[in-house]
Amino acid sequence: MNKLGRTLLATTALGTATLAYAAGIERRHWTLRQATVPVLTPGSAPLRVLHLSDLHMLPGQKSKQRWVAALDELEPDLVVNTGDNLAHKQAVPAVIRALGPLLNRPGVFVFGSNDYYAPRPKNPARYLLPSAKTKRIHGIPLPWRDLRAAMVERGWLDLTHERHTFTVAGQTVFAAGLDDPHLKRDRYADIAGPVPEAALRLGVTHSPEPRVLDPFAADGYDLVLAGHTHGGQLRIPGYGAIVTNCDLDRSRARGVSRWGAHMWLNVSAGLGTSPYAPVRFACPPEASLLTLVPRPVDAGQSGSAAERDTRFGVGGNVR
Repeated sequence: MNKLGRTLLATTALGTATLAYAAGIERRHWTLRQATVPVLTPGSAPLRVLHLSDLHMLPGQKSKQRWVAALDELEPDLVVNTGDNLAHKQAVPAVIRALGPLLNRPGVFVFGSNDYYAPRPKNPARYLLPSAKTKRIHGIPLPWRDLRAAMVERGWLDLTHERHTFTVAGQTVFAAGLDDPHLKRDRYADIAGPVPEAALRLGVTHSPEPRVLDPFAADGYDLVLAGHTHGGQLRIPGYGAIVTNCDLDRSRARGVSRWGAHMWLNVSAGLGTSPYAPVRFACPPEASLLTLVPRPVDAGQSGSAAERDTRFGVGGNVR
């Protein structure tokens, strides 16, 4: 075999191995991303917030269901779900099994496009094209109303175009949310206005579009939680996400960052994929555990966030 033939063979073997890893191993490599974020009113006690997003659940995904349910062992003060829970019309029971004990804790949620519509086969290359941001390909309607009813019945708050004040671990939280900006269902005018005093002023949205992040920041929110990006889903080591599937810049495709002078943003890389693109590379599925602490007393100090990734509990189970 000549040199060119050996090179082509090696390249093919490497590509096959990478695809096998991305589809068979990493997409089940459940990971807990932890971060400490200085967003609370000075003098507040820390709050532990578990951020879940983009489960894209199929009925048979038992490993994912067990891992998510085991996150209750972290004893979060608040659970925030930023949507895209479903990937199948019969997946509502699987999502409820996954959330299981977490539904006994204070929780809030908004929905994403894959709560309303099932995924459809698409050319993966379309996400690299500008048209991917405007042309929508919807699958069959999904039973999002059943999912909503199950979560509301257990006491979670639907923040879709709603503003709520409630108490978590003895502290006041003000929260508001939007319907999915990716589908252009958001109506920020419904929740617009300066936020009241609270230990935490929290904004919730599925897709972290700058056009909704800016008004959240202008109205005085401390923290916004979002998902949708899958962290890029396919990342190049040393380069990061290739795309975000929204107008957010690639550097913010996952994790904690500042937005404006005073607001923080956490984008979850999520726990699932479309069943038609079941691969992840350099971007394992994740949940986020955010330890919220008081911001600096001096308004001129911005503070800093610290992040790390860990395996958690049954995370080693990749069946």
